[in-house]
Amino acid sequence: MKFSWIVTNDDPKTLKKFLNTRGISHRMYKSTKIGGGQFMVGSREVDAAVNLRVSDQVTVILPAELSDPNVAVSHQPISIVYEDDNWLIVDKPAGLTVVPGPANRDDTLVNRVKGHLVDHDAEDLVPHIITRLDRFTSGLVLISKHRLANSLANELLVNKTLHKKYQAVVMGVGLLEHGFIDRPIAKDPIGYGQIIADDGKPAQTEYWVNHQFANKTLVDVVLHTGRTHQIRVHFAAIGHPLLGDELYQGPMNLGIHRQALHATELSFQDPFSDRGLNFKSQLPQDISALLN
Repeated sequence: MKFSWIVTNDDPKTLKKFLNTRGISHRMYKSTKIGGGQFMVGSREVDAAVNLRVSDQVTVILPAELSDPNVAVSHQPISIVYEDDNWLIVDKPAGLTVVPGPANRDDTLVNRVKGHLVDHDAEDLVPHIITRLDRFTSGLVLISKHRLANSLANELLVNKTLHKKYQAVVMGVGLLEHGFIDRPIAKDPIGYGQIIADDGKPAQTEYWVNHQFANKTLVDVVLHTGRTHQIRVHFAAIGHPLLGDELYQGPMNLGIHRQALHATELSFQDPFSDRGLNFKSQLPQDISALLN
């Protein structure tokens, strides 16, 4: 895959520093060189130490990311919300695991995306999951289609400019109209899940009440940190576990048997086109049914 930029007055004047501003770290530079990629200024192949001048054209040719034989190809369908040369955004159904693991190596979201790439004769066959969801959480997932997009997406995450919103249905009523849960989270030393613990990692969850029902509440949620099971743990900790969330003592008799949690919105400034990209996903039928 080829990328080109024109050097401006505001850009660093060595190739190494210039590439860093475009998402290509020293580590990626080395792996690209070793893998058969090229770095060019104009028509000349160069190395990272070369000096640049204003109006130079810098071109990077990244080697293809070849298929990992240990990652199976699945041709099961995916629900594509958006796709271009760099990004793939899918609407993941509840019950589909995102990445292969001991319990499922053949038909996860990664396997299905790889099948999609194979079917479309893509050169890069390594899906990079950026926004991972639990198996039984539904909604939008962002996937980078090549290593540079992956690098730039991780910068968005670090800079907190990749914005995600969720909706959840929680047990009970009486929540503040707008609340902020700030409680550290750690792995449960004797169980599968996570717990609130003073020595855990910092975790902050912001929420707004969307609609209050007789015995449950629909909330809009934004995460300020990305801890495992964060939304589920935090709402359980304040006495409002998610409906259907058996692991965190959510009620299992109110019409849903998986955590009532959906990734509804995803937005970011595309570093390739400098366009704002904004996506929304409607609540799936099993959660919508709880609200009728």
